Amino acid sequence: MKHDLDARLAEHGLDALVVVGPGGHNPALVYLTGGPAHLTNAWLVKRVGQAPVLYHWPMERDEAARTGLSTRSLAPFSLRRFLPAAEGDAFRAQVLQVLALLDDMGLHRGTIGVTGRVELGPWLSLWQAVQQARPDLRVEGRRAHQVLSAARVTKDPDEVARIRRMGALTVEVVGRVAERLQSLRRGPDDLVYDAAGEAVTIGQVKGWIRRWVAELGGELPLAVIFAQGYDAGVPHSVGDDAAALRAGVPIVFDIFPQEAGGGYFYDFTRTWSLGYATDEVQALHAQVLEAYDAALDAVRAGQPAAAPFERACDVLEGYGHPTSRTQPGTQTGFVHSLGHGLGLDIHEEPRLAQGQTRPLEPGMVVTVEPGLYYPERAIGIRVEDTVYLGPDGHPQVLAAYPTDLVLPLRG
Repeated sequence: MKHDLDARLAEHGLDALVVVGPGGHNPALVYLTGGPAHLTNAWLVKRVGQAPVLYHWPMERDEAARTGLSTRSLAPFSLRRFLPAAEGDAFRAQVLQVLALLDDMGLHRGTIGVTGRVELGPWLSLWQAVQQARPDLRVEGRRAHQVLSAARVTKDPDEVARIRRMGALTVEVVGRVAERLQSLRRGPDDLVYDAAGEAVTIGQVKGWIRRWVAELGGELPLAVIFAQGYDAGVPHSVGDDAAALRAGVPIVFDIFPQEAGGGYFYDFTRTWSLGYATDEVQALHAQVLEAYDAALDAVRAGQPAAAPFERACDVLEGYGHPTSRTQPGTQTGFVHSLGHGLGLDIHEEPRLAQGQTRPLEPGMVVTVEPGLYYPERAIGIRVEDTVYLGPDGHPQVLAAYPTDLVLPLRG
């Protein structure tokens, strides 16, 4: 959590943390400002034992002030100021600009961690030049990432509340999709038709999803998975937008919306079959639910992060399915890990996977998502919820929603 930052900086041998880039879709800066905020190119410095200071451009002074942090204007550090000394060379002027900023931050020597969301090539060259100009100052990227990853692995109550709100948005959208689908009609050809007699496509369903997420204040920066049949059997296939919906074919609906502007994510999956499901699909779905329940029961503080994965594998292997534990690299059966941490990135620490020995802790937010995949049989099944380990160390599903497989259709 944020209150751990000083200890984590010291633990990693850093005198300060510098975060650069926009105020949105920039997890490191959003984390430290409480954003997202409309800041086109900000600098934040967090020195050990001191409160963070946010450097901003004058036109965004009100946005910067709303973060509640101490702020300083970047106006005195305009690139134009440094061009004469750099003889008009824009890159050299930028190096001088950064050196002046570091001086203002009091960072003349020692070791600083630098991170943020910027274009890598130019910034790599820039910081290499800064390092050459300041031999007493060591610039670290990897350690900065490690510090923030370690802090973000557990969430404070405000972060959990924001993820929970995204969960409420998610299940509202999923409920609307289910209601709309159930208003459709199954044709004699097993295609699914609307009131005008037109076959409904996966692309149309995704259009509803995108619109409803936006209306409710979220966004889908990483798309949405709505995949049926063979595509459902390939875990990260987003589905064929041109394909018509078919009754009796399993659909993997994986939705991972984010707070608008690049805030906290939610992650959720259900498997549906429109109108009816075959006996085979019903049996496999029941097995995945059994694996889900076993895995969720193992999401407990003090348990190793591998434990929920192992429990899911125990169940699915008991039914004869290959898993990534018994057959590493398998493309059928349970092919992936059980889940991952979630927050400002869709994939964070910890990983609920084989060999992960770190203990689960109160405050972690993780996904639990067992699945079975048989693409050549046109079958893919996954059930996923986002789970918070509360202060008592027990799991709380942040947005409950039914796990029913079959969505009835008209006709």
